[in-house]
Amino acid sequence: MGEKICFLLLLCVAGPVTGVPLSPSLQLSTPGLNEYEIKNEEEDPGTFGRILEANKGNSILIMAVKEGDILIQIGRSAIKCRECLWPKSSDGTVIVPYTLSSDYSDWQRNLIKTSMGEFETLTCVRFVPRTAENDFLNIASSGGCSSSVGREGGDQFVGVDINGCMYRGIIQHELDHGLGFYHEHKRSDRDEYVTIMYENISPDDTGNFNKADTNNLGLPYDYGSVMHYNKYALTINPGEPTIVPKPDPNVPIGQRDGLSVLDVAKINRLYKCKVCANLLNNNNGSLTSANYPSAYPNNANCVWLIRTPSEQVALKFMAFDVESSPNCISDYIKIYDGPTKKSPLLLDRTCGSELIPPIIASTSQLLLEFSSDSSVTRVGFSASYSSVCGGKFYTPDKNITSLGYPNAYPPNLNCVYTITAPVGYRVSLSVNNFQLENIRFCKNDYLKTSDGSIERGPFCGDNKIPTITSTGNTLVLTFVSDSSVQKRGFQASYIFI
Repeated sequence: MGEKICFLLLLCVAGPVTGVPLSPSLQLSTPGLNEYEIKNEEEDPGTFGRILEANKGNSILIMAVKEGDILIQIGRSAIKCRECLWPKSSDGTVIVPYTLSSDYSDWQRNLIKTSMGEFETLTCVRFVPRTAENDFLNIASSGGCSSSVGREGGDQFVGVDINGCMYRGIIQHELDHGLGFYHEHKRSDRDEYVTIMYENISPDDTGNFNKADTNNLGLPYDYGSVMHYNKYALTINPGEPTIVPKPDPNVPIGQRDGLSVLDVAKINRLYKCKVCANLLNNNNGSLTSANYPSAYPNNANCVWLIRTPSEQVALKFMAFDVESSPNCISDYIKIYDGPTKKSPLLLDRTCGSELIPPIIASTSQLLLEFSSDSSVTRVGFSASYSSVCGGKFYTPDKNITSLGYPNAYPPNLNCVYTITAPVGYRVSLSVNNFQLENIRFCKNDYLKTSDGSIERGPFCGDNKIPTITSTGNTLVLTFVSDSSVQKRGFQASYIFI
């Protein structure tokens, strides 16, 4: 693929297109963490910093990539730009077939699929398992973290190595390359927003910082893009930056939490997606149905993906008035415990005017879906969200995970999960996956349970924990981590018996 064609984001698209409504904030600064033992860092290296670290010393990649992770298409002639995009189906979706290497474990496959799921929730892109398609992404645990730019045809390699690339931000970064997007700092207008410190860059690496003659899709420069280099990318002088935001040099760049609001908007512009989807990515914020406090429109179908930088999502409704119908077949909301409609339900179809009680997700992601039919409309809803550690759980048959799972939990946590069953029932807890720092007496990181009369634990390491059943109708889980080593954490489920 020729250099000119590779800048798909920018050379292949023109004209306004309906896209994703933009959230007020674009900052995504809190890091995700992987399953391996890691120490706290003074400066989050961001997605690109992690990519460089994962690709370091890979002799094959040194010869096969440019800009740290973009695969060079050796021996291919330039293709016409219309062939750089993945084709659109008759229903308006963009189908991207893929295969996953058998080297991935179940949790790694789940992380990759969940990372793909955000694209499906927020755009018209659909990553689907390959059947017999000729063109597909071959996602494998080799070749570090790497990808071509845009659709190149045939078996198209995407490197997501198990040793260093298992972050949502890195996975989405490489998939975004595959959709046709280059690094954000290459934009033609970048000099208005960042200063490139060439004195801190090796002459051999300066080409990685060259601008391109780009069409920027009519969207602002995005410091918070998952496609942005981090502040110290490719520096030859430790502690000295290669990219400095302006006018404020302290603006965070190079986050690795995942797609930003503008990343989503760019995909929808590039592929002419017509979707009603909102990404809310702050520690707290608010959301309302369309036109609130006036009546919402007919035939609406919208989603709000809440993804806090850390901890769990807590959702609180201040107002709720949705047309009532038998089994809520007309207008309704649904709430999912995760980023897609395939995630477990926290709240099934709900309508009427009774205020919904507070809801806490098991992770830092929660999806709210709202649908209305062609007849009666009401005022709709108003809600606020925040991030919490632990919480109170009354819903039966639910999952609970440590923060960041299946990536490593953050340091310095003290999270309390209180599970309460109806009177006359007990709580039965199964810990399905468990990996904490292994220290004698579990004095650093640990999980323990208490039901008022019996305390079990603390547990640490990676030993299997037997099913725990409360003596009464309440079970309390306490999860603690210190400031040093972090592991994958835990995933548990409970039922009322």
